[in-house]
Amino acid sequence: MKFLKKKFILKNNLISFDINDDVTKKVTDFYKDSPFPNYKRDDNKITILEKGNKNILAAQFKKFIGYNKNVLEVGCGTGQISIYFSIGTNNNVIGLDPTKESLNLASNFSIKNKIDNVKFVNADIFDDVLKEDFFDFIWCSGVLHHTKDPQAAFNIICNSLKKEGYILIGLYNKIGRIRTIIRKYLYRILGENFLKLIDPTLRNLKNDPEEQKAWIRDQYIHPVESLHTTDEVLKWFNENNIDFISSIPECDFDDGGYDNLFEKKSVGTLYSRIVNQISMIFNSLGSDGGLFVLIGKKK
Repeated sequence: MKFLKKKFILKNNLISFDINDDVTKKVTDFYKDSPFPNYKRDDNKITILEKGNKNILAAQFKKFIGYNKNVLEVGCGTGQISIYFSIGTNNNVIGLDPTKESLNLASNFSIKNKIDNVKFVNADIFDDVLKEDFFDFIWCSGVLHHTKDPQAAFNIICNSLKKEGYILIGLYNKIGRIRTIIRKYLYRILGENFLKLIDPTLRNLKNDPEEQKAWIRDQYIHPVESLHTTDEVLKWFNENNIDFISSIPECDFDDGGYDNLFEKKSVGTLYSRIVNQISMIFNSLGSDGGLFVLIGKKK
């Protein structure tokens, strides 16, 4: 495979490497029990497309990608976003994740639904198996804060990004995740039934016990988790020659909202960035887990 720089084992559309790191193994053991997100029995290309189109960020990303591009999703889990990026395009999409059980679901779904332009790589980010300067677009959301060294992981995946390529990174925010942190402590004291009363996402999933279980595990009992700030990630961008494009929440005040996320926006000031991260506590970004997103372009 042109995108790999190490020898591999290929079975159908799944490429496997050995997972040796203890922290990574801890994370893979966690997801073996309840892959996140899982597939429903009636899922097919149409339902995955519908789910993706409802995700404003993923839909904008897919539209911006266009066609005939090399696309990487880092930490793809069960591969639903990678598959969404593949459907209806001629892009070459790669989903990378260390959990074999999750990738088996992704591989089986794509084969069953005859999606031929996606492949999955079972590997640890830190084993650095991907070729440099290969991908036009990289999506990495909700992943690096579950690794032993998020900045080092970011450095590695940036090496695989082409010049002029775009990267999207989503991480738990040190300020914006406060509501979830409080709920985490209350959950430990008062239990799951109380958590279902105070977590808005769980209330929306009340008719789906399996998705409730996966959400609780991912948000409240994950064994590896770190928190980050916008300025911390901007520093990562600078060190990897990545130019800031836009963010959620915005870096500046009144910067036009979240339409056209791939148009260059103002990086704002330290004051505006801190205020906008504090605002996460009081809006849907904070209630849904405190994930913040930065988009950059390689110089």
